[in-house]
Amino acid sequence: MNPLYPQGQSARYRPIVAVLVLILSLVSFGAHAQELTDSTIRSFITTLEKAQAMEPEFEELNDTGNNEALDLSRIFSSAVEEMEGEEIYGRLEDLVQKNGFRNLDEWATTGDRIYRAWIAIEMKNQSPEFEKEMRSAMAEMDNNPHMSAEQKAQIRASMQTALGLTQKANDAPPADIEAVKPHMEALRAITNVE
Repeated sequence: MNPLYPQGQSARYRPIVAVLVLILSLVSFGAHAQELTDSTIRSFITTLEKAQAMEPEFEELNDTGNNEALDLSRIFSSAVEEMEGEEIYGRLEDLVQKNGFRNLDEWATTGDRIYRAWIAIEMKNQSPEFEKEMRSAMAEMDNNPHMSAEQKAQIRASMQTALGLTQKANDAPPADIEAVKPHMEALRAITNVE
């Protein structure tokens, strides 16, 4: 089961949850030692494309893993830490090394930075009506008889956190934002985000 889409959740709420994942990753990352380059960003995107072939194994890990909340400020780093000790970890590390990264930790840290800059760009492009839309979606969800109280509570907590984090979009380093801008179309394509 994918923790972002609770079992039985209406497909109608999936886009909202996808936006939440993007927004929740805005928490501060700390200092960055190296500049993001076009080459590094392209290499990161290439590894994501190639890693899609391993997606069923990632879902398997998700199904058997613990149900702790994912640290969305470190979306890639957290996922890599969760994979340690699994067979897929070595396969993924081989993949990232073939694409110019020293190891999975470097790849994941780069991914966290790219993702954060992407979110900052998307948030700047969001309608000023975003907060109103989120509150409206919460009200609709509360009245949805097809969702359990637990599912509603989980989604409500995520939405509340997202509302509190929307102001952090400007915290992404300007250099990272500028480096990621030319790659927005490729990032959206690989993650199926419109």
